[in-house]
Amino acid sequence: MFCQEMDDNVIIGASTANDDNFVKEQERLLPIANVGRIMKGILPSNAKISKESKETMQECVSEFISFVTSEASDKCRKERRKTVNGDDVCWALETLGFDDYAGPIRRYLHRYRELEVDRANQDRLRNTDE
Repeated sequence: MFCQEMDDNVIIGASTANDDNFVKEQERLLPIANVGRIMKGILPSNAKISKESKETMQECVSEFISFVTSEASDKCRKERRKTVNGDDVCWALETLGFDDYAGPIRRYLHRYRELEVDRANQDRLRNTDE
């Protein structure tokens, strides 16, 4: 069975070619379990979260990520690059007016890269010691 919402009408039926549309819709969304876990982590321990709230948040954060990624991807396309990187995402956040997010993410990205260099150096040292 599948359930697909179209123009405020809910269509329920046996598996058909429309299942492909439902699967594609699910693929563009973040996993709801992850969204729920993040929501629970920010709320008081006694707070309850409705399924509808999780689904709404799932739609919103997925759309936000798609919006920012699309802007970063457009930049890469204009620069004839095929790979979107963290700097492109930070640029897109700033371009779209999300400066409050861009700064902390840029700092996180910088720290992440530092840790990756440290890890690579440790691996190199281990390999030369063997």
